[in-house]
Amino acid sequence: MKTDLWRTNAAVGETGCAGPPGREPPPAAAAVTGLYQAHALGLIRLAHIMLGDRQNAEDVVQEAFCGLYRRWGELSDTGNALPYVRSSVLNGCRSVLRRRSRREEPGQPTPEASAEAAVLSGEERHRVMQAVRRLPRRQREALVLRFYLDLSEGEIAATMGIGQSTVRSATHRALNSLGRMLREES
Repeated sequence: MKTDLWRTNAAVGETGCAGPPGREPPPAAAAVTGLYQAHALGLIRLAHIMLGDRQNAEDVVQEAFCGLYRRWGELSDTGNALPYVRSSVLNGCRSVLRRRSRREEPGQPTPEASAEAAVLSGEERHRVMQAVRRLPRRQREALVLRFYLDLSEGEIAATMGIGQSTVRSATHRALNSLGRMLREES
């Protein structure tokens, strides 16, 4: 995983994040690189939970940070860059899941987690993650943001673009559904 968005790949050009070789990075590059170094791993974990696929998770996060870099000058408050990237990651996950659902035929089994993840995580964690992935999108996102990233209801509402009461409702329904699914599997 690259940690310097400015010098990641000189061949990226105008559409990517990298700047021309030999030039100093602009102030936006330093700020975005600092955010990337501080938060990329947590955002990759968030995307991995949402997608169940590390490679796509890394791609979604990288694209979100590239988007932040390209739009840095358009941000009204650079202090809100992290919530912006977090929302971009969730939107990227939604897009990947939409594309994935269009490709899959009904009745086709969904891909299982990698053997490495299953061994490291253990059977119980695997069962819980499978159940979380079966939750409706809004419930899954609210649950992951609340209990995995430990965000407040206000931060979740801002990230998802919904009201705080909707966050509470989605979280409550997600926990009930999750408990029901896990009891049925036992």
